[in-house]
Amino acid sequence: MRTALYPGTFDPVTLGHIDIILRAARLCDKLVIGVAINSGKGPLFDLDERVAMIERACAPLAEETGTEICVHPFENLLIDCARDVGAQLIVRGLRAVADFEYEFQMVGMNRALDSSVETVFLMAEARHQAIASKLVKEIARLGGDVTKFVTPDVRAALLEKYGPAQP
Repeated sequence: MRTALYPGTFDPVTLGHIDIILRAARLCDKLVIGVAINSGKGPLFDLDERVAMIERACAPLAEETGTEICVHPFENLLIDCARDVGAQLIVRGLRAVADFEYEFQMVGMNRALDSSVETVFLMAEARHQAIASKLVKEIARLGGDVTKFVTPDVRAALLEKYGPAQP
């Protein structure tokens, strides 16, 4: 059984993340969505909220692909999380060339820690390349419409956090 790990903070999960999840699910038998606890980043959504949003978004993807998709919170090193869940692959999404430099360094460090775990990069679909959780939160905070960037469920959660747009 080929197990892949797709890690991130997912604060919140966006359509770009979901695009990568769907495509990664087609490459493995089991896909673990690793939700980084990372309290140092000061997430808008707490861990339970992020896990629940991802689980709701992934249920139809698991059915569509026939791949087991599960969510696993983690606070340790990424490579240790990969070992914990039995992953042979780490999936990383790339939006732009700027992401590559950081990801390249991360791969080198992970390979030095455990060369048996491979990293696979998936480019986001063109229509999702500009989507970043940070920008989605900023748009929502300022009363903008995030419908094009997140699921209806996540949009509702953002409205609950920030309130409706002010005239």
